[in-house]
Amino acid sequence: MRSDRPPFVLTLGAIGGLMFLHLPILLIFLYAFTTEEKSYQFPPPGLTTEWFGVAWNRADIWPPLWLSLKVATIASGLALILGTLCAAAMARAKFFGRDTISLLVILPIALPGIITGMSLRSAFAIADIPFSMWTIMLGHATFCIVIVYNNAVARFRRLGSSMLEASADLGANAFQTFRHVILPNLGTALLAGGMLAFALSFDEVIVTTFTAGTGNAAKTLPIWMLDELVRPRQRPVTNVVAIVVFMATFLPILAAYYLTSGAEETAGGGK
Repeated sequence: MRSDRPPFVLTLGAIGGLMFLHLPILLIFLYAFTTEEKSYQFPPPGLTTEWFGVAWNRADIWPPLWLSLKVATIASGLALILGTLCAAAMARAKFFGRDTISLLVILPIALPGIITGMSLRSAFAIADIPFSMWTIMLGHATFCIVIVYNNAVARFRRLGSSMLEASADLGANAFQTFRHVILPNLGTALLAGGMLAFALSFDEVIVTTFTAGTGNAAKTLPIWMLDELVRPRQRPVTNVVAIVVFMATFLPILAAYYLTSGAEETAGGGK
């Protein structure tokens, strides 16, 4: 009798792979509750929740948090507009060089972050654009656009042209067709793309390093965490902030996964 259960070795390998991926994250959660301030003794000598209160009262955490939220929100909004328009052009129009342009659109997410960061920094310097929150936002938008584009173009291809032609035959103008036909069909794909773009922008480090200015005014939360790890004062506080970053990125990604599950969209596209 044939069994549908996988071989024991395959099951063991899957468990080992999951532990390798997620055990470091669990350790971060664990050491956010440790009573020891500057060491990673295992097992922890004791557990406490005091570091959450300490993190709440640390004044140097809040400006980077608000900056990360603002950058991620603006970059995601810009990506939703440009990524959707680009996807519509790529999916609905046929012209010479379309495949080449499509490759150029997704290139920023395929390139190493350090290459993207160096390129943007050089471009901003040549254009004499001062480094600020807006340069960070523009840097993040380069790969956020790809996230939205990947989701939107897949949904456009599934939509086809018959529904749009039927809408035109029934007398609907372009705006009515967009509102009553295109937008309802694109809704979940755009929402998923926007959530993924927000999550990736919120925890971006490499591109931010090259596109941010100097000083605390241009320090996002991941950059603040990196500085704290280099010059540790209260390591459990950094772990508490890491939990916040984890939740701010995990929940949108989880929502995007369920919004696009069972469909042909690629929710993310590989970043």
